[in-house]
Amino acid sequence: MQKGDVSEESPKLRTALVYCEKMTQYDMGPTHPLKPERLRLTKELISAYGLLGSNLVSPQPASLDDVLTVHVPDFVEMVRKLSEGKEDRNAWRYGFDYLDNRPFLGMYEAALLYTGASITAAEMIIEGKADRVFSISGGLHHAMPDRASGFCVFNDPAIAIYRLLRKFHRVAYIDIDAHHGDGVQAIFYKTNKVLTVSMHESGQFLFPGSGYPNEIGEGEGTGFSVNIPLAPYSGDDIMVSAFDQVVPPLMEAYKPQVIVAQLGVDAHFLDPLAHLQLTSRGFVRLVEKILGFGTPVLALGGGGYNVQTVARLWTLAFALMDNKRVSDVVPEEFARRYGIHRLHDTQEPRMNEEKALSIQRAMEETVQVIEQLVFPHHGLRTK
Repeated sequence: MQKGDVSEESPKLRTALVYCEKMTQYDMGPTHPLKPERLRLTKELISAYGLLGSNLVSPQPASLDDVLTVHVPDFVEMVRKLSEGKEDRNAWRYGFDYLDNRPFLGMYEAALLYTGASITAAEMIIEGKADRVFSISGGLHHAMPDRASGFCVFNDPAIAIYRLLRKFHRVAYIDIDAHHGDGVQAIFYKTNKVLTVSMHESGQFLFPGSGYPNEIGEGEGTGFSVNIPLAPYSGDDIMVSAFDQVVPPLMEAYKPQVIVAQLGVDAHFLDPLAHLQLTSRGFVRLVEKILGFGTPVLALGGGGYNVQTVARLWTLAFALMDNKRVSDVVPEEFARRYGIHRLHDTQEPRMNEEKALSIQRAMEETVQVIEQLVFPHHGLRTK
């Protein structure tokens, strides 16, 4: 197989990538860790492998009504005001500052576009135009109804889920970003129509400081909020084992009609903002498991602050979604231009044995708590 070649493993599924160049306008500045060029680089690498054709879809911006399914009007008005370059002494009350959530000109329109991309993806699934859709600009899972948080202005996962709920009655949200998907959890904390599962670095060590196993939902939503916090330096085997022990039993019991998967790659060991040790091959294993549940999948981007790692891993994810096997050797022209020569990692994280055993024990204890607190609500037996 030549460099950049792909092979089809079985009949092609209907797969789409939602993207346009204007998505890179969601830009909080040159010193901000969220780099918009990661989106362009991902699209170009996917294209270099010949994976794009008629399955590249341009998004429509979200409407105000779409945004108001999740966010309160005064917050949306503040976003609009700051987006026009106006100052407001109350901006901090809505989560805006000059560190994580920096206002910028055109912020409102840029946030409408990435949110609209995720809605576009949801509509494709609703209308049967695609079984698997990847909205790489989406996955901004920290935004709360009344404030921006964690680089996120509008919570596109939640808004897209509300769109899916127009047709589906059971939606599963699976989040493998290094950071807890706190905004999505909060929005659906009291409903059983959405099962939220977040596997992340423990909030004891990482923003947003939440996502503990005892956060299981309230009212009708009790048992439908699931958190798998992991110790720093947890790697492939720990993450896959935790996933295997918790997620498949819940999917079997809940029987979701569609899965929304937040595929943040900041759990990767080269990411500068977290402390997990996931590799490219571990990421592939997790994505394969999510796709293996046999339901339509709306995949979202999310975190990822090493630009080259983002492009490599999301290209691997899209190839899996499209049921294609791609060469590990990056197409020559792309490699020469961007200095990315392999899709998979060329180095591996190192871990001393004593620390590995401690991390393993911590994971097992976490799984045990989840089995005790969550499983009974789904008719599952604890071990």
